[in-house]
Amino acid sequence: MNTIARISHFVGKTFSFWAALCAAVAFFDPELFKWVLPYITWLLGIIMFGMGLTLTPSDFKIVASHPKAVLIGVAAQFIIMPLTAYFLVKLLNLPAEVAVGVILVGCCPGGTASNVMTFLARGNVALSVAVTSASTLLAPLLTPAIFLLLAGKMLDINAQAMFVSIVQMVLLPIALGVVAHTVFRKQTERAAAALPLVSVVAIVLIIGAVVGASKGKIIESGLLIFGVVVLHNGIGYLLGFFAAKICKLPYDAQKTLAIEVGMQNSGLGAALAAAHFAAAPVVAVPSALFSVWHNISGSLLASYWSAKADKESKAELSD
Repeated sequence: MNTIARISHFVGKTFSFWAALCAAVAFFDPELFKWVLPYITWLLGIIMFGMGLTLTPSDFKIVASHPKAVLIGVAAQFIIMPLTAYFLVKLLNLPAEVAVGVILVGCCPGGTASNVMTFLARGNVALSVAVTSASTLLAPLLTPAIFLLLAGKMLDINAQAMFVSIVQMVLLPIALGVVAHTVFRKQTERAAAALPLVSVVAIVLIIGAVVGASKGKIIESGLLIFGVVVLHNGIGYLLGFFAAKICKLPYDAQKTLAIEVGMQNSGLGAALAAAHFAAAPVVAVPSALFSVWHNISGSLLASYWSAKADKESKAELSD
């Protein structure tokens, strides 16, 4: 089990490399990941089940002790990223299918990778877990509603079907994971070390399937989509940080909410695009590229804040 844990830890830390590698392989050999397409929703369900296995009641204690910070984080998540996406697609006059894909990933809740990045950045991990969990649990209602509001005139959107999909892909697996953790606590805690490996494999398979299915559109407008993804992600970090700062949250919470807002559950975006816009595979491309990029940018941002914290600690010791 120790060997699996070490492999899982290594793969989790180097996720951005595996995501980029898988995207590149899928681009040059689209048929390689074609078999994954029918299983995208199942793969996301596995990831969410793993998230449920790690949740305990103590993860939500911060909601009672610091409700303001959690509320600001969840509100920022569902206001900043969707509106940023909307203004970017309007400003750049993106084609409808690409615009819908950008807005879709903007309407998704925070991604679990943000918890790892917050830890590396010396942020408030408990706050990060609480905001990620709360935004994920609210996603069945808020994601379809905001998405319909912002993108409803661009393509035909069935918000009710999307609600059902998110319940099936997100809420149900999380609930099953929580139940499994409660009933089989010792077994699930022993298996927890392998969860990063399972999650990474599932996400890179989703990325490979999306990139392979959309190769033609990526050749046509991939650079533009990547530029929008970089802007979307960067603005999310910036506005998340300043939202916390304006609300006078402590510095560790400012770092946490910057990461929490900027990093999306892009796997959910890709799965929803595959399920509801199968006739337009390019809709899933922004989510796939976001999944690759936000792990790279999140690692860089976390490294900067970690180095800054080390420098400040050394300065305090010197004084």
